[in-house]
Amino acid sequence: MTKFKLFTFNGLFILFLVCTSCGTYNKIVYFQDGEINGEPFKSKNFTPTFRPDDLLAILIMCENPIDAEQFNLPVHFTSLSKSNNGYSNGIPSSGGYLIDSLGNITLPILGDIHLGGLNRMEATELLTENLKDYLKNPTVQISILNFKVTVLGDVNSPGTFKIPNERITILEAIGLAGDLHITGNRKNVVVIRNEEGGEKSYRIDLTSNNLFTSPVYFLNQNDVVYIEPNRTKRLNSTTGLLLGPIILSLSSVISTLTVLIVL
Repeated sequence: MTKFKLFTFNGLFILFLVCTSCGTYNKIVYFQDGEINGEPFKSKNFTPTFRPDDLLAILIMCENPIDAEQFNLPVHFTSLSKSNNGYSNGIPSSGGYLIDSLGNITLPILGDIHLGGLNRMEATELLTENLKDYLKNPTVQISILNFKVTVLGDVNSPGTFKIPNERITILEAIGLAGDLHITGNRKNVVVIRNEEGGEKSYRIDLTSNNLFTSPVYFLNQNDVVYIEPNRTKRLNSTTGLLLGPIILSLSSVISTLTVLIVL
């Protein structure tokens, strides 16, 4: 083999490795397009709305605490867990007011109150107005006891995670799941959400800054995030784990032969 052919071969081999590395970079690095240090990304404001099967802790107070006792279940905000040891460890949530399929809860004395579709502020104002006939200067605090999201697929620690502050981004959820494996497909992440009685799926690209303006950047209660494996992992799962070692072996042999020829 002449030196010209040898150098040509080495150049092509190096070019192949560089192109492969660039392709890998484009597939695994988050937030590639746009300036991270430029203008701030304006993500949509997030306020969860109450929906059927939400379990609500409702604390009612007024000037005379004894008068408010008749409206309260034995659930207190100070007793709510701040850790993530609920669904992941199989511990059930505390008692509360369950929103039924029609979007209603049933409160003592007040009866059925429709909270489905309302956010926290709207629900608080509604209950406060209804309580003014019974209590002097009532105040209401509401919290979702069973706010949870699920992360499945090609991540380090898949599972269902209970969120005590009712506000979580898809990036935080992926962080709770230990981040994606190197083989996770970052360009086609699926978020499954229940909307208007049916399941709707969204597909987002974690390598694009458009993520920050996506309607699923902030997750709703009961959202499911699925990370599918990339093409290489899917191929290996059907053909065995032989392709990777073969390529590495061929690369090693080619490198060794090149060195021997030069010598």
